Amino acid sequence: MPQFMISVWHAPGTQQRALGPYDSEEAMHAAFQAVSEFNESLQAEGAWVFACGLTAPEESSVVDGTNGGEPTVTKGPYAEASAHLGGLWVVEVNVPDQAHELAARASAACGQRVEVRQLQG
Repeated sequence: MPQFMISVWHAPGTQQRALGPYDSEEAMHAAFQAVSEFNESLQAEGAWVFACGLTAPEESSVVDGTNGGEPTVTKGPYAEASAHLGGLWVVEVNVPDQAHELAARASAACGQRVEVRQLQG
């Protein structure tokens, strides 16, 4: 059965704010509750594979082992971008339309736009 990644994207600096992308503590708690309920529904429907949030891109490391010598490790995100990956779900469904339907529910739950991509292999 095909697997799809539903990814949540944030503007730079969003994850370093006390409330993340939310305007109020109430909105943040409501989103957390809605995401928890969405996760439970994915599990009940048999579509759940994996889900997680990510730390801020500023906490990342870039590792380059392509030079054939000693790998280099540098601090910070790989690229400057207008948005960064903030979290994801991996779901297993029969057809892309089902992934899109789940993505719409994910977007409504977390209050953010999401991207859907099929996993290879």
